[in-house]
Amino acid sequence: MKKTRMIKFYAALVCVAMSTGFLKSEAQVKPRNAGVSPLKVIDGKLLNQQGQPAQLRGISLSWSIWAGRKYYNPDVVSWLKADFKINLLRVSMAVEPDSGYLQDPMGQEQLVTKIIDAAISKGLYVLIDWHDHHANKNLVQSKAFFAKMSKRYTGVPNVIYEIWNEPERIDWSIIKNYAEQVIAEIRKNDKDNIIVVGSPSWDQDVDVAAKDPIQGVSNVAYSFHFYASDPGHQEHLMAKADEALKLKLPLFVTEWGVGEANGDGEFNVALTTKWLNWMEANQLSWANWNITDKKETTAILNPGASVKGHWSTGDLTPAGLYIRNQLNRLN
Repeated sequence: MKKTRMIKFYAALVCVAMSTGFLKSEAQVKPRNAGVSPLKVIDGKLLNQQGQPAQLRGISLSWSIWAGRKYYNPDVVSWLKADFKINLLRVSMAVEPDSGYLQDPMGQEQLVTKIIDAAISKGLYVLIDWHDHHANKNLVQSKAFFAKMSKRYTGVPNVIYEIWNEPERIDWSIIKNYAEQVIAEIRKNDKDNIIVVGSPSWDQDVDVAAKDPIQGVSNVAYSFHFYASDPGHQEHLMAKADEALKLKLPLFVTEWGVGEANGDGEFNVALTTKWLNWMEANQLSWANWNITDKKETTAILNPGASVKGHWSTGDLTPAGLYIRNQLNRLN
């Protein structure tokens, strides 16, 4: 009996402490000093609070598992802001493979929120990326995750929700239905922040989405992905994006690489520069793929680069040197 009374007594103390502000639940602990302008989508354009075009440029972290996981720390965020001059960081939370969110939801959530908070504290915009090719099969988990994220970050304008990375060859109607359900979940908590919707064929068929966009919801953009050195279809792919832009679909290049779609292959500087100039001409926001030291063409870092940032030029791959120079020039 005494033990029961003691437990009830301590429970009452905790309730009093929380009600008076001495303790806070995790959902209540959120960064407030955002330091950036709220964004909005109007007439197919991403705009800042003053109604001017808001072009964000930055880098994507790699899958939050495997080789790239070790770079998920605040020191890397600080270095990317100071040295690469990014104003956008994409946090690519792995969902399905190995130790991704489906197998380790608490671990993945803790990992990515630490980085999101670090990015916000540095005055960066941050893409929360549900890095999943089969998100329609994981709708329940996705809705639960974005309900948590939107509750945690409501009122923090730095945050952008990317709700499905690269749907594969799947009908737009399936993607649209998934997006409408997840958007509704986010909007229960966060009424204003930008939400980025995927498109068929690994975020390439934006012309299809442009003919049947999501209706009745504000501040929605659509992801477009390309790998600049992929042989054979660059003109066709750019034409699809141009068609979407003509139809005033707001595009956000949440992922692109200097190499080929498998992450490796050729780094064609001429083709890459053509794509970069195209994004600049259309004032599109972008995040380059990716921060890892895996021996691949699109990797920013050479094998063995420090997990704490402070990279010399010798630590950077040809892709890393190119992207760092372009970010320093443009941002």
